[in-house]
Amino acid sequence: MTDSHSSGQHKDREAAAAEVRRMWQPTPSWSQPDPNAKPDPEPVEEVEDVEDEQPDALSQEFPGDAWSQPPATPATPAPAHAAPVSEPWMQPAPEPVDPPALSQTAQQFFPQGIPGQHPPQPERQVSYRADELLQALPLPREAPAEKGMRSVLRLRPGSSERNERIARATAATAFRRPVTITIANPKGGSGKTPTTLLLAGALGQARGGGVVAWDNNELRGNMHLRTHDTNARSTVTDLLQAMPMLTQPDARLGDVGAYLRHQVAGQYDVLTSATTTYSQIEAKDFDQIHRLLSRFYKVLVIDTGNNEGSSNWREAMKASDVLVIPIKWKSLSCAAAVQMLEELDNQGPDAQRLIRRAVIAVSNGPGDVNKEVEKQLRPYFESRAAAVVDIPTDPHIAAEGPLDHSALQPHTRRAALELAAKVAEQITIALNVPR
Repeated sequence: MTDSHSSGQHKDREAAAAEVRRMWQPTPSWSQPDPNAKPDPEPVEEVEDVEDEQPDALSQEFPGDAWSQPPATPATPAPAHAAPVSEPWMQPAPEPVDPPALSQTAQQFFPQGIPGQHPPQPERQVSYRADELLQALPLPREAPAEKGMRSVLRLRPGSSERNERIARATAATAFRRPVTITIANPKGGSGKTPTTLLLAGALGQARGGGVVAWDNNELRGNMHLRTHDTNARSTVTDLLQAMPMLTQPDARLGDVGAYLRHQVAGQYDVLTSATTTYSQIEAKDFDQIHRLLSRFYKVLVIDTGNNEGSSNWREAMKASDVLVIPIKWKSLSCAAAVQMLEELDNQGPDAQRLIRRAVIAVSNGPGDVNKEVEKQLRPYFESRAAAVVDIPTDPHIAAEGPLDHSALQPHTRRAALELAAKVAEQITIALNVPR
């Protein structure tokens, strides 16, 4: 009983293997009959036993190897008038045919399918475009924290430091052309000059230079009192006198820099206003200076005077990509800003777009905050402008001396960087919208 069962199982296994070999038997083109070949003599039939002539059910299901089948009748040679048979290599390539499925008996011995055969894989569409390949590259790993205990433990930065990195990257946005930022509020003492220097320094540090702060007061500003004198006592008057030389094709940044003050801590340059009453700046002067500075600097931060009717004030508004309005939470400072916005609102679509992209910079000195004014007017400015940035009170700014960015409180530098990021965002919007 055991021997017969083992013998039957052995026959089943051999039959399954024979089926696999049959399914894998190649049919190469060279196996086609040769038209010039002579027919082989008919083989002599051998007498087999009766037992061999009666195959069992398993042998009927698995007929065995192809080479174990009786030889087929040889093909008769084609007549002379028949069309010539093409060579095998001239035959069209056969289309790929899916391998036949195994029977149930064969699947018992080969549950994984035919050995060595894998299901056809779909053809992958490989792209070799440079931009797609670069996008497929893994992103660089985030740099570890640089502040606090996280920096000691070499951990990832916290949310505050990560937001600061995002703000610095936004402030360093590469604009496709030189851009102009105008700081304006008709009320004197509203913080225009400190805001101009804070913004220029934050942009200069984030961008690594390429920023100039320009005191565009028509007569006499005070930027020369709020910046370090780097052995350059020249003013805008001297720059205008040297304009024929500076506008030559071979003029260099160093030639223009001789008339400006370089602020080392903020990495920006300063062009101070005229200090005498005989050198009032007008619209034509503004245009010449603006073209010259736009030739050598990427970002122009323009401080303005208190006279909205002066021609250079209006030219600054026309050249602006973004408007920054410094205020204090005091009645007079806010009232002047509101009146300026109403005046600009009546000057056409360009001025109205400038209002929508405006950024409010709130910089209060000691004792400048009126809570009732802030409660009433903060919602108004938030609805009219793109953003409102609060700059905390800083003793260094309140001292009214030269503004040194390295002497500012950390939270003041952080607020100045946030202001720079908000301004850069609005500049990007302005550049993407046709004027």
